[in-house]
Amino acid sequence: MHPDRRTFLAAALAGFLSLPAPRRALAADEVARVDALIARMTLEEKAGQMTCLADSFRPFNPPNPQVGIQDEKRLAEEIRRGRVGCLFNGIGVAGARRAQEIAVEKSRLGIPLLFAGDVIHGLKTIFPVPLAEAASFDPDLCQRTARAAAVEATAAGLHLTFAPMVDVARDQRWGRVVEGAGEDATLTAILSAARVRGFQGRDLRRDDSLLACPKHFAAYGAVAAGLEYGQVDISEETLRETHLPPFGAAFAAGALTTMAAFNEINGVPATADSELLTDILRGEMKFRGFVFSDYTADEELVAHGFAQDDRDAARLAVLAGVDMSMQSGLYIRYLPDLVRSGAVPMGTVDVAVRRILYVKAAIGLFDNPYRSLDEQVEKNRIFTPAHRALAREAATRSIVLLKNDGELLPIDPVKRQKIALIGPFAEDRKNLYGPWAFYGDPDKGVDIASGLRAALPDASSLTVTAGCAIDAPVDGGIAKAVAAAKAADVVLLAIGESESMSGEAQSRTTIELPPAQQALADAIAATGKPVAIVLRHGRALALHGGVANAQAILATWFLGSEAGHAIADILLGKVDPSAKLPVSFPWESGQEPFFYDRKSTGRPVTGAGQTEYKARYATTDNSARFPFGHGLTYTSFVLDQLKLSDTALRWDAAIEITVRVTNKGKRKGSEVVQLYIRDKVASRTRPIRELKRVERVTLAPGESRTVRLSLSRVDLEFVGARNRRIVEPGDFDLWVGQSSVGGLKSGFTLFAQDPAQG
Repeated sequence: MHPDRRTFLAAALAGFLSLPAPRRALAADEVARVDALIARMTLEEKAGQMTCLADSFRPFNPPNPQVGIQDEKRLAEEIRRGRVGCLFNGIGVAGARRAQEIAVEKSRLGIPLLFAGDVIHGLKTIFPVPLAEAASFDPDLCQRTARAAAVEATAAGLHLTFAPMVDVARDQRWGRVVEGAGEDATLTAILSAARVRGFQGRDLRRDDSLLACPKHFAAYGAVAAGLEYGQVDISEETLRETHLPPFGAAFAAGALTTMAAFNEINGVPATADSELLTDILRGEMKFRGFVFSDYTADEELVAHGFAQDDRDAARLAVLAGVDMSMQSGLYIRYLPDLVRSGAVPMGTVDVAVRRILYVKAAIGLFDNPYRSLDEQVEKNRIFTPAHRALAREAATRSIVLLKNDGELLPIDPVKRQKIALIGPFAEDRKNLYGPWAFYGDPDKGVDIASGLRAALPDASSLTVTAGCAIDAPVDGGIAKAVAAAKAADVVLLAIGESESMSGEAQSRTTIELPPAQQALADAIAATGKPVAIVLRHGRALALHGGVANAQAILATWFLGSEAGHAIADILLGKVDPSAKLPVSFPWESGQEPFFYDRKSTGRPVTGAGQTEYKARYATTDNSARFPFGHGLTYTSFVLDQLKLSDTALRWDAAIEITVRVTNKGKRKGSEVVQLYIRDKVASRTRPIRELKRVERVTLAPGESRTVRLSLSRVDLEFVGARNRRIVEPGDFDLWVGQSSVGGLKSGFTLFAQDPAQG
């Protein structure tokens, strides 16, 4: 391969994959054992290893419809015959041991089962949804919460989680924005690697190591108009620059499985796309693990109009590179005959089975098929005080202070003795956790009212009223809420989305509050009382009226088990807010898809200049109400003294960027310093800004610190003609700031390679 066609992810991953991946190399005897097993396997047993079914021994299979085998006796017989390789979405050691005993002790070859599940942001201890946690801009936090989730999931009898979701999501109408890390490829890559390391730990053979499965490969976040399961029409450059780097980061961190996406890309469903799953994934990206289909996605090739029937769908999926079929049962039904007829080569099946068995060997299942199946561990490692403390920390670190006019927050309960907590989420527990937390116990979550009562010196100073339901008015609700607001010194308005409004299959045409809640907010605003909005949501929202104009706004997302305590910590100033937006909040829903690193166009609107015949909407401008990277604190940070070690970046050198950060306020706090660049002239038009580095700094009042960042040539690369990753000499703008807007500006020039150096 030409040196310029190096793996296209190399540059994108530079600088934030410093920790070693978990141990995964197989010893020679393990390889020999796998090869010997494959030599003894029948075609049906091979197809069985390539089949993943819902777990009927401990049935719990949300959010998908109940299809396929649902009877434990029938499933037990399939396992005994070697016709199942993986069970998913059941938890509990006792049921898993029953299933594993059949596989190991009663099947002909004794190959152990792999137990998988959707542990997206916690098992019993629920952490903030991934989008919320991404607001921390902190890979260490994401790694720690993933580690805690892995400890609980493995204690409950799981080996693998279908996480993290690493899809870059640029249209907030898409419901699954909530599962990822937002709109930026660099931030998503950083946090994806951290979560893989957290799930898997340092040694895949430990009983608390949980295999990660980064998903959905690929470009699921680019579905047209944010429509779930929809089509994706994108250029090769966009696919490779935006949507593939987070997968490369996850694989470099040690992930051994991935999941093909539901969507099609440029006319070919991902589940049947051999260029995507074989040429790119295995050829260019050097992925050596195995690929799951998504839930019945191979079967859905028929509805796509890509496969003639189920048999043809199985053929297309396996030839494309899908190693394990989830829930459809197509492989066990059709692969043996497809091989016998010559439609699928035996070698293709053998390669897929070998990949699956290698992963089972890598986590030690052949040596210890009952790893992660200890009932005593199950009693002691789940929902522990340490995990709840971490959930509270993560939740406080995920809350973004969007607005704080007049320094309404934090609330001093002595000065403002009467607090009115109003809104449908004031005492709500059903929607604390958000999507993909179906193993959690809702009764153990802390709602906002409970958190405030526990934190206030006088709980009687708090009055609580709903005012309306989530998506409907309540008779007399607004009148009662207005009366409560008038009697209070400050109003906390808890409004937003229910958890069923975000997540899979929850695409929305508008990303606004339900009318009943908007009416409540407008009525409360009319009282003239100071109002702090406490938003609950799984995406960026377009805010209007009494919500947008409130004195203070907090983005609190779905925060998990400790939501109420964490929100109280922030509202009352026990913890200083420090999170930043991983998604842009638009002015209007119609701006979507909206993201900060968009292109300029040939007729950009610049500053306060003329807007006629420019790239703009007639009803709003091209900015965000709250931009990517934005987030306030209760103190005041100032950045100054931006310096570059050199304005000339040599081809094989680096430049160091320094900036002084000073806490000018009266409280200790944290700031996230963000470095952006723009390639001013290139053979492919470049974004107006691209995030390249982030650095969190915590300072005492009056304290200053110099933050040091660096850039090299690989940070400037992009995908050019013929899908080659290139970098071009020339001038670059550079900003160091506190969001994707504004900041201290400088620049540098990349000089061409010295011909004398080759």
